Amino acid sequence: MRVAVTGSTGLIGSALVESLASGGHQVVRVRRGAPAGSGAAAIAWDPESGTIDREGLRGADAVVHLAGEPIGGSRWTPEHKRRIRDSRVQGTRLLAEVLAGMDAGPRALVCGSAIGFYGADRGDEILTEESGPGNGFLAGVVREWEAAADPARAAGLRVVHVRTGIVQSPKGGALGLQLPLFRRGVGGRLGSGRQWMSWITIDDIVGILTHALLTPGLDGVLNGTAPEPVRNAEYTRVLGHVLGRPAILPIPKLGPAVLLGKEGAEETALASQRVLPTRTEATGYVFCHRDLETGLRHVLRGA
Repeated sequence: MRVAVTGSTGLIGSALVESLASGGHQVVRVRRGAPAGSGAAAIAWDPESGTIDREGLRGADAVVHLAGEPIGGSRWTPEHKRRIRDSRVQGTRLLAEVLAGMDAGPRALVCGSAIGFYGADRGDEILTEESGPGNGFLAGVVREWEAAADPARAAGLRVVHVRTGIVQSPKGGALGLQLPLFRRGVGGRLGSGRQWMSWITIDDIVGILTHALLTPGLDGVLNGTAPEPVRNAEYTRVLGHVLGRPAILPIPKLGPAVLLGKEGAEETALASQRVLPTRTEATGYVFCHRDLETGLRHVLRGA
């Protein structure tokens, strides 16, 4: 296939591009600053101004849309929250409207999404693709984000939303931030440690995106989380065990709140979501890493 990919330099996007290329597919990066008409190298777009190289898109079979302002790592100011929302909603709407209006072009749109849809804390409730939305800023963003793809869906394109959990990779994300602390033996649980963590290895999130891309007739929502979520205290114990380091120094809730602000910490670092990939497995995806220790040993080998 010829696949156009937005967000191709991010943690997930770069791994997906490498995987697709190694599988014999042709990848075209959709990126800002690419010269119009740059051919096979890239497709130019600017979601804020509502522009995209339609001719570049015309030659693609499908689009994987992963672009968006990073959610973590910065304090949740009103401006940062605006960028989180607008970067996702505007980009998705632009792609959906352009694809819907093309008489010849990609017929599948696979969109990154987030388990933030389910809200920051649903207790011990098991959440599947059939579960309703939760409350909070991210839940609202994800509802708008997914709805922004409606024009493509209405035009008959196959649209898939992959609600991604906490991606495990030493190259970035939550694990990348925690590794230096844990390797020095000063890692530990966050807050009470009772919050549920719906994790997934970088290999499996790439696998699910590829499954969504290559499975004819597959549309709707897939949860991009491993089948065995764990509480934060268990995650901490397993990570310390895999690294051969103690993990006994708890991090108070104040720590993430100082970095992200109270709201940002509650909706990301301290969020509790017990999400299962029920439909993902029902559609035929077979996980490489179902349990946390196996997954961490795999992604940390040689790291």
